[in-house]
Amino acid sequence: MDSSSQAGAVYFDPYQPEISTDPYPVFRRLREEAPLYYNQEHDFYAVSRFEDVERGLQDRETFISGKGAILEIIKAEAEFPPGVLIFTDPPVHTMYRQLLQRMFTPKRMLSLESKVREACVRSLDPLVGSGRFDIIEQFGGQMPMHIIGSLLGIPEQDHQKVRERVDSVMRTEVGQKMDAGDTAYIGEGFEDYIEWRAKNPADDVMTELLTTEFKDETGTMRKLDRDEVLTLVNVLAGAGNETTNRFIGWMAKVLAEHPEQRRQIAENRALIPAAVEEILRFEPPAPHMSRYVARDVVVHGQTVPKGSAMMFLVGAANRDERRFENGETFNIHRPARSHLSFGYGIHTCVGAVLARLEGRTALDEFLKRFPEWDVDLETAVLSPTSTVRGWETLPVVVR
Repeated sequence: MDSSSQAGAVYFDPYQPEISTDPYPVFRRLREEAPLYYNQEHDFYAVSRFEDVERGLQDRETFISGKGAILEIIKAEAEFPPGVLIFTDPPVHTMYRQLLQRMFTPKRMLSLESKVREACVRSLDPLVGSGRFDIIEQFGGQMPMHIIGSLLGIPEQDHQKVRERVDSVMRTEVGQKMDAGDTAYIGEGFEDYIEWRAKNPADDVMTELLTTEFKDETGTMRKLDRDEVLTLVNVLAGAGNETTNRFIGWMAKVLAEHPEQRRQIAENRALIPAAVEEILRFEPPAPHMSRYVARDVVVHGQTVPKGSAMMFLVGAANRDERRFENGETFNIHRPARSHLSFGYGIHTCVGAVLARLEGRTALDEFLKRFPEWDVDLETAVLSPTSTVRGWETLPVVVR
C-alpha cells in the first residue's frame, strides 16, 4: 500500500480482494479526489471519470493496445501471437476487425435469436421446480458457450471442455496477478478443430476464417495463416463466453436486490432492452481496460510519461454522475445514454450485438419461469480474476 493511503488519501489496487469485491466506494472517491490516480506499488495510472475514460479509449495515438490491454501483460512486456485483436493497433487491428465484422454482422447475429432462445430453454427447463440452483454453472456457463461454440463450429460435446480451459486461463489466485506467460495459451487446444474444418468446410465462422480472402495491412490479398486462425478462434471462444456469462450472474444479483423493478420487467417485457443496458452499466463484466502510453500526455494538469501503463476504470466511469444522474442508483427507467461496458472507439466489442441479444433473451426466458427469486450471497463466490469481474458460483433460490 502506498504512503498516500496511510495519510488518508484514496487507495486503489485492482488485485486487492477487499476492493474488488465491491470497488464502487473506491471508484466514487477516485472520481472526486483523484481523477488521475497513480499507484506506486504496481506502477500504473488510472482515470475514473466518464469523459476521461471515453476520451482515452478513443485516443489510439496516445494510448495504444499493441503492448497489451491487460495491466499485467503491459508491465511484463509479454509477447503474443498475431490475431489477438484487443492487443493490436492499426493498421493490423483494422485488418482483423474488418475481417471479423464481415462474419459478425448485426443481421447475422440477430438471426440467431431462435437458437439463443432454444439454448436458454434447454438450460432453464430442467431447473423448474428445483427451488435452488447455481445460475452460473447451470445457465450462465452453458448458454453463451453453446452459442459461440456453434457459431464457430466447435463440436457440441466439446463446449464444456473449451469453457473450462478458457476459464482456467482467466482465473487467478485470490489477490494475485494474472501470469503474463499465460498469453502463450492462445491457440492451444484448437488445432484438431481447425484441421477437421480445413478438410470438412461448413457454414460456420471457423470455415470462413480458413477460406476468406482479404487485403492485409500491406495491401496483399491473402488468407489467414493457420496460427492466425487458431488465435482468432480461441479469442472469440473466450470473449463469446465471458461477457454473457458474467452478465447473467449480475442480472440475477442486481434484480434480486431490486425486486420492484424486476416485477415491472416481468409485467412489461418491453422494458427488457433498457433493463439489459442498465445492468451492463451498473455492473460491467470488464470493470477496467488498460493501455500502454505511447507519448507524454497531460491529464488533469499532470504529465503521464511515455512508457507508463494507464488503466481506464469503466466501472467507475459508468456511475459518474457527471454523465448519469444518480449514477450510483440502479434504474431501468433511466433516460438512454451510452455506457462504456463494451469499450469505446476502435476496440468496441465486435460481438456486442450478439451479447445484447443473449442478455435480452436470457432475461426474458428466466422471468418466464422464475419471476421471483433471491440470491444466496452467503455461499456465493466471486471469480478471482484481475481482468473480468463476476460470479464463479451464485446460488439462486426461486419462489
